[in-house]
Amino acid sequence: MGLRSHPWVIPVLILIIVMLFGSSKLPDLARNMGRALKIVKKEVKELRDEDAPAPAPTAQVPVAPPAPAAPTADPAAPAAEAAPATPQQPAAPAPTADPDSGDTPAKD
Repeated sequence: MGLRSHPWVIPVLILIIVMLFGSSKLPDLARNMGRALKIVKKEVKELRDEDAPAPAPTAQVPVAPPAPAAPTADPAAPAAEAAPATPQQPAAPAPTADPDSGDTPAKD
């Protein structure tokens, strides 16, 4: 049953829909169907975006603070202030007790 061979099917369907819902409910029905379709499209797009491979993050190099423009006026200033600070080493992890051996951690 194709629409080309039976063109009267569309007007009959429209008449049945109008009789079921009434002409005052049709705009609300169409609006709600449009909102539902919009939500479905949005969710499908989000699912496709989640499945797409994420672009590789670009490495950002930290920028060093600018050096002072003029030397200090005090020639007797210690050289330690002019030297850049060395990064601190992370602290060694604290010794932990092995629950199976029954030993307690050594205290210094």
